[in-house]
Amino acid sequence: MPNSKETHIVEIPVHQENYQNQQTKTAIIIQQHPMMEISQSPGHLLLLKLWQREELLFTRRILLNETKLDHLRREIFQLCCYFLVFHSFITTLLFTSSSTGDAHSSVTRCHKWWVPSIFAAASSGAIVFLVQVKLWRYWKVTERLRREKNDSRTLGRSIQELRMKGASFDLSKAMNFVNSKKAKKSSSVEIKWKPKIWCSNNLVTFCLVLFAGLAFPAPKLFLCII
Repeated sequence: MPNSKETHIVEIPVHQENYQNQQTKTAIIIQQHPMMEISQSPGHLLLLKLWQREELLFTRRILLNETKLDHLRREIFQLCCYFLVFHSFITTLLFTSSSTGDAHSSVTRCHKWWVPSIFAAASSGAIVFLVQVKLWRYWKVTERLRREKNDSRTLGRSIQELRMKGASFDLSKAMNFVNSKKAKKSSSVEIKWKPKIWCSNNLVTFCLVLFAGLAFPAPKLFLCII
C-alpha cells in the first residue's frame, strides 16, 4: 500500500494582523496628537494648567458678580417701592387732616404747610441718596462683570488655540495676554465722563428727584386750597 503524504495548510490570521496594524496607527496618531505634545512639553503643560485654573476663577467671579447684580436690583426696586409708599402715606395723611377741624385750625395748618413739606423732602432725599449709592455700586459691578466676561472669552480662545496647536503654540502669546490684561486694568482707571451714558445710568435717581420736587408743594395744596 503506497504511503500517502498528508498536506497541512497553515492559515495566517489576517484579522489579527489588521488589528496589530490598527493599534500601531492608533499609537502613532496618539503620539502626534496636540494634547500628547503638550503633555511632553513642560512649558506648554504648565501654561495649560495655569490657564485652566484662571478660567475656573473667571467663571467663579462672573457668577459672584451676577449674584451681586441680582441682589442690587432687588434692593433698588425695594427702595423705589418704599419711596412711593411713603409719599402715598403722606398724601393720605394730608388729605385726612385737611378735611377735619374748624376754620381756625385750618388757617393754622395752612401757615405751617412747610413743616410736612420739609419732612417729606428730607425723607425723600435720604431714600434718593440710598438709591444713588446702590446704582453706583450696580454700574460698577456691571462694568467689572463686562471686563471679566471679555477676559474669559479671550482666555477661552487662547486655551482652544493651545489645545489645537500643541507644542507648536507660541509661548510668547501668554505674555501678550498678561500685558493686554494689565493694559485693560490701567485704562479702566481713567474716568471717561459721557453725559448720555451718565444720564441713562442715573435715570432712576432723576425720576425720584423729579417726583419729590413735584410733591414738595403738595402740603400747601391740601392744607390751604382744598
